[in-house]
Amino acid sequence: MNRTLEEMLVESCAPTLAGIKPANLFRCPETPELFQSICEWSERLKENGLRIRVMKWCKKTHTCLIYVCRWDWVQRVLAQNKVKEFLVCNGYDISKGIEAIICQLARRLCVEKDFPHEIGIFLGYPLQDVIGFIQNNGQNYSCCGHWKCYGDAAEAQKTFDSYKKCTACYKRMYEKGIPLIKMITAA
Repeated sequence: MNRTLEEMLVESCAPTLAGIKPANLFRCPETPELFQSICEWSERLKENGLRIRVMKWCKKTHTCLIYVCRWDWVQRVLAQNKVKEFLVCNGYDISKGIEAIICQLARRLCVEKDFPHEIGIFLGYPLQDVIGFIQNNGQNYSCCGHWKCYGDAAEAQKTFDSYKKCTACYKRMYEKGIPLIKMITAA
């Protein structure tokens, strides 16, 4: 059964759509209507401060990685001095702005053999946890949920719980027939 892009947005991006997370990334199967649907949702989401884009399209597996973000929030995250330093140390040219930085990430997703773990920054994960994941090769974490935590486990768990509750709430509302566009919190 093919799920619609709208259903995948509800299931995979509720915290971002609700305004409690800066971004989500999800994989979806390529369908004949996918790219048209992305264009349509891009226009609909824009008025709420959200952007949607294909970060990677794999011809081999016929899947796409879709990035949905609150543009202003991601911009604020990427403007933090420690985040900028981290990105520069990881080979990013931050001089051309957020669009160029996200394009660099998309290129890395497409051409690098290993998954670029700095992607956590673009999804709103704490810098400490992104660095901890990279330094520990994904091992020795204090707790695990939407990401592996190397910092404040109690705070991370609260965040994981809020994302889980938000997603469950969005799914219930959607199942009751409330259109996704009516559930989105404006920026």
